Amino acid sequence: MTNFWKKLNKPFFCLAPMSDVTDIAFRRILAKYSKNRENKDSVVFWTEFVAADGLCNKLAKKKLSYILKYSEAERPIVAQVFGANKENMEKACSYIASLGFDGIDINMGCPDKSVVAQGAGSGLIKTPQLARKIIQAAHKGIKSAGLHIPVSVKTRVGFNKEDIDNWIPELLKEDISVLTIHLRTTKELSLVPAHWDLMKKIVELRNKINPEILLIGNGDVTDINDARKKYEEYGCDGIMIGSGVFGDPWVFQGEHIASIEEKLNVLIEHTQIFDKELLKPKHKNFAVMKKHFKAYVNDFPGAKELRVKLMETENSKEVEKIINDFLKRK
Repeated sequence: MTNFWKKLNKPFFCLAPMSDVTDIAFRRILAKYSKNRENKDSVVFWTEFVAADGLCNKLAKKKLSYILKYSEAERPIVAQVFGANKENMEKACSYIASLGFDGIDINMGCPDKSVVAQGAGSGLIKTPQLARKIIQAAHKGIKSAGLHIPVSVKTRVGFNKEDIDNWIPELLKEDISVLTIHLRTTKELSLVPAHWDLMKKIVELRNKINPEILLIGNGDVTDINDARKKYEEYGCDGIMIGSGVFGDPWVFQGEHIASIEEKLNVLIEHTQIFDKELLKPKHKNFAVMKKHFKAYVNDFPGAKELRVKLMETENSKEVEKIINDFLKRK
């Protein structure tokens, strides 16, 4: 398999991996409404992250398999994995590669305390030598599967404070195709504005150490127009959009302005896919789907009342009935 990253036109745009958000249901909706023939090669999807340790446990692997399910319409798609155990990372990446993903991304930026406590996620910022060995283990695992797909890393600018000069060069010395930078520290979570001014410094380091590595900026990107502006201003190769995708399945299309009816019908479709892929197989609770309701249902007359009713639902049939009743009265 060739390295798809080398074929992308710049700027390219990426769907941020967000736990309990960018699951297969949401990705299918985004693939349908945001990817078309014109922009297909410039939009890259990420899965939710999956634990390398879990994929090495037979029982846990069975429970986690739904995270790594995807459709062809989502390509190019990258599987994100986290972990701090080299042996488990190798085994996990061998398995993930065998599933046909276009690439594997190692999460070195998650600030969740339970993840950091394992030494994984952004905990690896504290142990750069281990971080490098984790990358090497990922390559070893992919190779053992008889495949060749690119490895990338998503991280932050530091743990308790900005530490670009010490942390980023360690990653740039490794065999990675892409480095995504969430422009905040672990300590900052998402509580302060992203430090986009730091991207130019990171670009300079990349150009000096390994010009072949692509850089993706992440943090506070509101929409595709904002993404294009940040690409022009800060000099990275691609932009990752996180919270800006909520409630906007057309986010990567740019200028699409959806009517209330159009938006609510897509919400019905989204919940139907969620039911089929995640609720009925008992992978996720319907409460996870409800995270999207506020984003879809806002800024129109009656939105608040409709949202209150939707929050009481337990499946897609109930959602469909409530929305159809609302649209009939509209």
